[in-house]
Amino acid sequence: MILRIFSRRWLLASVLVLAAAAVMIRLGIWQLDRMEWRQTFNDRVREQMNTALLELDESNLDSDLYEMEYRQVSVTGTYLPDDEIVLRNQVWASEFGSELGMALFTPLLIEGTNTAILIERGWIPQEDANREDRAIYREYGIVTVTGRLRRAETDFNINDWLNPDPTPAPDQGRLDIWNNINLDRIAAQMETPLLLVYLHRSTESFQSSPPYTSLVSPDLSEGPHLGYAIQWFIFASILVVGYPFYVRRQENKNK
Repeated sequence: MILRIFSRRWLLASVLVLAAAAVMIRLGIWQLDRMEWRQTFNDRVREQMNTALLELDESNLDSDLYEMEYRQVSVTGTYLPDDEIVLRNQVWASEFGSELGMALFTPLLIEGTNTAILIERGWIPQEDANREDRAIYREYGIVTVTGRLRRAETDFNINDWLNPDPTPAPDQGRLDIWNNINLDRIAAQMETPLLLVYLHRSTESFQSSPPYTSLVSPDLSEGPHLGYAIQWFIFASILVVGYPFYVRRQENKNK
């Protein structure tokens, strides 16, 4: 049967079948790799979410905050409204339906330091997106903010390539409305040094007015990767096992 499969008549078809089976097996292995990555991610997130609250101050700014993503953090300082930005195309779902708006991000100068951390303060209506209009959301004086540490969207979000933020014109000075949270670029347009993680503010009280915020728990399931891997391996097995029977059947017909 092996000689028949690789005879001149069946050689091209056999090569294509083996190539297709190899691709399917590789896709199955890729899905297993994705599942392993997901398990590692889930373990890291669970560890950080179960770790005690970190009070971020001058004593621990040198910590590896990037590896602490999803940890609960409390920080005290003063907002820097002149360096505030908003993020486009954010939806807030309320009892009256979904409404398109912006996410408001304001740097907070950490008390006792010359370093700031960007705070995601919450959702605001589209009509308040301009710098002058969103002045109504400014908070003055020393404040304490609690929330979860997050990494920049551009560390993992393909949208940064599909929908990149424009480079400001020379006379524009700074970019005020963004498509993606790119902490490197946001830091570059600030005079105050900015941490390369941001804080998603949480709230435990009823929110009667914007900025509205909610902390959505990350999906810590393993996803469909194992099922997809099994499917690809099954498809490859059917192809490899079934092809010789097909060849023999066709050969018998031509006898």
